Amino acid sequence: MCAFDDDARLLQRLQQRDPQALSLLYDRYARLVFSLALRIVRDVDLAEDVTQEVFWRVWEKAHQYRPERGSVRAWLLYITRNRALDVLRRRQRRPLSADHLPEADDPQVVLADPGPEEMAVQDWEQQRVRQALTRLSEEQRTVLLLAYFEGLSHREIAQQLGLPLGTVKSRLRAAVQSLRRLLTEG
Repeated sequence: MCAFDDDARLLQRLQQRDPQALSLLYDRYARLVFSLALRIVRDVDLAEDVTQEVFWRVWEKAHQYRPERGSVRAWLLYITRNRALDVLRRRQRRPLSADHLPEADDPQVVLADPGPEEMAVQDWEQQRVRQALTRLSEEQRTVLLLAYFEGLSHREIAQQLGLPLGTVKSRLRAAVQSLRRLLTEG
């Protein structure tokens, strides 16, 4: 059984309000969600809060998941990114420098290791995304990386790159559409 099929079944069970499905989904993706949240908010406590909020939102909004728009993993990361950015905006904080990130062996950071199947799927997905990113234009790739991997807002990207806000929004929209197309092509 493919992990993607298993994830889809978990979401179906979540839509039927099965708490065991949420537990399984949490076990599978909590580390990934926490890692992305930590990368954006740069604070262990805030990242833990974001992780809890993400899974609470998944419990409440499982019916909004649309498999034709992407994998469960991608949906979780999308929710995580948005929640983490909301936390930053709400607290009006700037992310700390990388010097303030916790060490990988910090007990607060270490969660259950993914199993071999999950690691293989993650490696495969990461490779697909890397390959797709290389096929984007430099302008699209830059705004996409700043928005999704650095957690910058559109306005912050515009300021950093010295571009009009509308240009950043257009490039980002085009980059997401291109990336979606490239990833669905196979």
